[in-house]
Amino acid sequence: MPEISRFLGIKIIMWFNDHGDPHFHARYGKHAAKVRIRDAALVDGQLPPRVAALIVEWTLLNQAALFNAWNQARQGRKPAKIKGLD
Repeated sequence: MPEISRFLGIKIIMWFNDHGDPHFHARYGKHAAKVRIRDAALVDGQLPPRVAALIVEWTLLNQAALFNAWNQARQGRKPAKIKGLD
């Protein structure tokens, strides 16, 4: 489970060979959510509202890099790191 970004206490990871729509997993403290890349929707889990808003902003700013990371991870390759919102 490669970590592709970490910012403001938020950890962003992608699983190798994951399935379904392109997505990533976000963790913040005891909270976790699955986030779809194409529309930045939280499709599973729960995050505090402020954290969810930051993740939506970050996702929309980094969609191309996230899709590239998804393709790399699906092929079993370690995806490149993506800059956070710091």
